[in-house]
Amino acid sequence: MLPMEHIHLKNVLQTVCALESVILRSFGPEGGQVLFTRDTGQVMLSRSGARILTALHLEHPLARIVVECVRKHSASVGDGSKTFILLLASCLRMIHATACKEPNVSQSYNSTGAAEASAARRLADKLLAFALTELDDLIAANVVPHGFCVSLEDFTTKTKLPAHSNSLSAKMLLSSFFHTRLGYVHCDFFSDLTCDMLRHWEFKGDQLFSALQFLNDNFPALHTQVSGLPVGSSRLIEGQVIQRDFATPFLQVNKKTVKAVAFTGYLQPKLLNPGDVLELEKTSIMHFNAWTERSVECLIKTLQSLGVSVLFCEAKQSAAVLALATHAGISVVECVSEEELSLFARLSGVTPVSDCWMVQPENVATLSFCRPILLGAHRYVHVAFCDSEEGLKPCSLVICAPGEGQADQCAKAIQDANRMLLTTMQPVCLHKTTALNKCEITRLHAASLPKDGANRCDIGVLKPGCVIPGGGTFEFLLHCSLLQHHSSVSNPTNTDVHISRILAKALLVVPCQIYCRNPKGFLQTQTRVMSLISKQPRMCWLLKETQNPKPNQAEDPEKGAFMTNTGLDSISCKSQLLLDVLQCVTSLLQVNMMFRTHMALQKTHKITNTSWEQTEDETED
Repeated sequence: MLPMEHIHLKNVLQTVCALESVILRSFGPEGGQVLFTRDTGQVMLSRSGARILTALHLEHPLARIVVECVRKHSASVGDGSKTFILLLASCLRMIHATACKEPNVSQSYNSTGAAEASAARRLADKLLAFALTELDDLIAANVVPHGFCVSLEDFTTKTKLPAHSNSLSAKMLLSSFFHTRLGYVHCDFFSDLTCDMLRHWEFKGDQLFSALQFLNDNFPALHTQVSGLPVGSSRLIEGQVIQRDFATPFLQVNKKTVKAVAFTGYLQPKLLNPGDVLELEKTSIMHFNAWTERSVECLIKTLQSLGVSVLFCEAKQSAAVLALATHAGISVVECVSEEELSLFARLSGVTPVSDCWMVQPENVATLSFCRPILLGAHRYVHVAFCDSEEGLKPCSLVICAPGEGQADQCAKAIQDANRMLLTTMQPVCLHKTTALNKCEITRLHAASLPKDGANRCDIGVLKPGCVIPGGGTFEFLLHCSLLQHHSSVSNPTNTDVHISRILAKALLVVPCQIYCRNPKGFLQTQTRVMSLISKQPRMCWLLKETQNPKPNQAEDPEKGAFMTNTGLDSISCKSQLLLDVLQCVTSLLQVNMMFRTHMALQKTHKITNTSWEQTEDETED
């Protein structure tokens, strides 16, 4: 019989707390970077929560479940990996403390541990049900009205005057993100670089949301990492950089345009494919090879007649193909990645050729130029596209850093910033249930509606781009809302009494860790947020503070410092984070037994192939 191990609530809590102790080193505005080393001496330096977690060699199945939940959240939202672990550990602590105090906890069970585990599972299920049915309404009623909205157009505007509040707020959102990922020195630089990239990829006559989605889907092919150069050398360049060199000598073409064709297969028919059987009767292999070479000659003549001078091939071509192409004055770029070839087809408006016998004029792309480009120590192929009907200005992102690991960290930060913006700008209606209907919400806040409703978030609806000051503001507001909800529950059961209080207390772990080195700052921030709720429930002061990055210190120095230092948070990202954490809590507490087998488990690259090689599959906070 397989060895069996019972999983107790304390085991789950200890596992998550071990991950929390690692994450705490890099959490908050004063968090540092975590250094990992291998036996070979290779090192990794990162502040990314997902990067740090996936770099750990974890043996415990529960730890792997947690890391997989974090990875999925980060791949979807792009932000919040470290906060995920903090909230997860805090929720488990509160559930454990509540389950141990339940009356008559062990009457129906053989042991106290089994009773506590059952009570914890019930609490976790109640928490998740509460989040799915009522939490959105509480956020809509008590958090969303205190925020304001930025639009994607604010990210692409070239106006940078202090009076342009929306543009300043949009930049503050990005700067806050890059500050937690790359530090204070480079946050503004990469914020401006990301805005420039959005501006170049704006589709004519379409919303910028489509451009953001396009960047998110094609980011691997849209950026090139260069090591050995300072970070300030990162820039946007026209067109697309294909990270391969010419396989044949590059011939300088003095033409206004260059014609190219993309191939997905081999240009010379292969003798045998896997699983094929070759039957020879009156011919021989030599005759077959001669026939394939003649077919290549016919293809080259067809390409010459179409004026093609460059071939982009996904597969590695034979020596005969390269020789014939060189003789015909055609340059060949082979082993182009599938992502880069797909992007090339999208930008050029042509379809890659899968059958070399079916080359048609509509398969020929017209380029402004095609030439080699030297980036760092590598030479790549640089192409530019003619003006399209969509009004696009295609560009590639060159990310420079002194080392490979740093360049990869910057690239992942920009990719996750795009994901964060995509989540923030998605049209989402929080008002899904009947816990608080819109009439009740309107009645609660009607007296405090501002006459000037510009840029404020509508009541009950999380509009695209809704943000709120950071520094724990979201957690403080939702904490207060949950406690009010707890006191307003009519005829509650014993379990219902604890649900909103458990979540309310668990939320405070985030501001506690943000101000862990400044307890006075925690109390001041909490007092300020709570007092402003009672004095001005709509919190129009939030927008005013972002309009003035240098407030009058004589009037209120602490208030100005608070808004300037805390940055902005996305309410959509915060809401999704809470839901994902509670789903993870439920999944962990459903496990009560573990079997140990001698069979090697299949390892997935997303967890085990971590940042030691700095792969592109890694995701972040």
